[in-house]
Amino acid sequence: QVQLVESGGGLVQAGDSLRLSCAASGRTFSIQGMGWFRQAPGKEREFVAGFNTNDGTTVYADSVKGRFTIFRDYAKNMLYLQMNSLQPEDTAVYYCAASGSTMGTSTSWYDYWGQGTQVTVSS
Repeated sequence: QVQLVESGGGLVQAGDSLRLSCAASGRTFSIQGMGWFRQAPGKEREFVAGFNTNDGTTVYADSVKGRFTIFRDYAKNMLYLQMNSLQPEDTAVYYCAASGSTMGTSTSWYDYWGQGTQVTVSS
């Protein structure tokens, strides 16, 4: 089992930055891919960014490309999402996820999920 705990969400204004953190514990050696997803009220959970733990490959949703950066600190078993130039449409609950098989853009690829952290961007 892998446990994931997110932190770093909050209320910011448009144009501001936030860094989300995800602390992984448990069988972290089994993780092959990690990702960030988000879910706005009334909408489905959507892919934001992914990180392949084997080769460091990253993938981003078009909506965040150039503004968000995903990176991992292997020594600390942490995953981060640096979010710059935040916009009101980025408002959502952000979830950290881990996969024992690969990094993908679909929720179905991921085996473990955190509880989520709220990000609210005011205009």
